[in-house]
Amino acid sequence: MAVKPGAEAAVVERQQVILPELVRAAWRKGIVTFRLPPGFDPPDDFFPELFVAQAVIRSFGQAVGASIDARADAAVAIAGRGPWDVVHVWGREAFVADRSADTAAGDAEEEVVEAIRRRIEHTSRDRGTAADTVPGDLVFDCVVDSPDRWWIGWHRGLTPMSCRPGGMHPLHDAAGKVSRAWLKLDEAIATSGVRLAAGERACEIGASPGGACQRLLEAGLRVVGIDPALVDPRVAEHPRFEQWRMRARDVKLKAFRGFDWFVADMNIDPTSTMESLGRILTAPGVRPKGVIATLKLPDWSRAAEIPGWLDRFREWGQTPVMARQLSTGGREVCIVTELRRQAPTRKPDLPRKPEAQAERGVDDAP
Repeated sequence: MAVKPGAEAAVVERQQVILPELVRAAWRKGIVTFRLPPGFDPPDDFFPELFVAQAVIRSFGQAVGASIDARADAAVAIAGRGPWDVVHVWGREAFVADRSADTAAGDAEEEVVEAIRRRIEHTSRDRGTAADTVPGDLVFDCVVDSPDRWWIGWHRGLTPMSCRPGGMHPLHDAAGKVSRAWLKLDEAIATSGVRLAAGERACEIGASPGGACQRLLEAGLRVVGIDPALVDPRVAEHPRFEQWRMRARDVKLKAFRGFDWFVADMNIDPTSTMESLGRILTAPGVRPKGVIATLKLPDWSRAAEIPGWLDRFREWGQTPVMARQLSTGGREVCIVTELRRQAPTRKPDLPRKPEAQAERGVDDAP
C-alpha cells in the first residue's frame, strides 16, 4: 500500500477494520506491506475503502539487478510473462518527495515500461501506455523503490484512481491556474466520476483565492464564492462568477437554495467544516445534487473519524461516492457525495370493485 509519508499508521488502522486477515510485514516511509494468510483472496477493489491509501497492489516480491535490463528480467521471472493488459511504473519517491520526480532511482518511467513490455505477452486489449488503462484491465505493476530494487506486483484497474500508475493524478501546467485548489478539484471530479453540467449553480465555501471556483467556471457552471477575502481578479471578473464577501455562517440559510453543488476546501479543523456544511445541508429547501468537501487532518490520527463523517453526510440526504486522500493534496481527505435517490414506492394493490368482479364471473365480492 502506497501512502503519503506519515499516513502509514492510519492506513494500518483502517486495514484492521476492513481486512483484519492481513498480517503487517515491512514498513518504510511511503510503503506498507502485508502478508496474505494461506487461502485468503482479498477482493480486487477493496482499497478505495482504505481512504488514505494512494495505491494497492498484490506483490510478487522484489526484483534486483545492476541495470534496468537485469531488473526487468528478474521482474518478469517472478511475475510471469502474462498476458497483461498494461504496465504501470511509478516510484515510491513520488509519495516521499517531489511529485515531479519520475522514480526514486532516476530511471525514466518510459525506459522501465519499455524494458518490461519487451519481455511480457500482451492481450488483444493491450493499451500501450498507462494513460490508456480502462476499468477491467489487468495491470503489471512496477514500483521503483531504490536504485537497484523494484517491487513487482499486479492489480485489477476497477476505478479511475486505480487506472492511474500509483493512483497519481496527472500534473497539469500551473500556468494560468489561480491556486493548487484547481488541481485538487480537477482530481476529485476525475476520480469520483461525478458529472458537472454547464449551466448548473455551484457555491464554494471559503473561496479565496479562487482556484476551485476557476475549475468550476471552466466546466461551464455559474459560481458563487463565499469568503471575506477577495478572490483573484481572473475569477472575480468572470461573467458567471459572484462573490459574497462574508463568512458562510453569516449568510442567511434561504440564500443557499437553488445550488446544485457545494464545494468546501477550508483551512480549518474538519469539525468546523462539517458543522458549516451541516448547517447548510439541513436547511429547508436546500437540496443540492452533490457536495465536494476537502477536510483537513491536523494529524493523521484524525483519519479514524472519516467513517463518522460519511455517516453524517448520509443523515443529510447525501450518498458518499468517494472518500480518499488526493494525490495532489496534503494531509487531508476529499469526500464527494451525491443526492440520495429515493427508491420508487410501489402503489398498493387495490381490491377490485364488486361490479368488476361480477363481470369476470366472480360470485362473492370481498
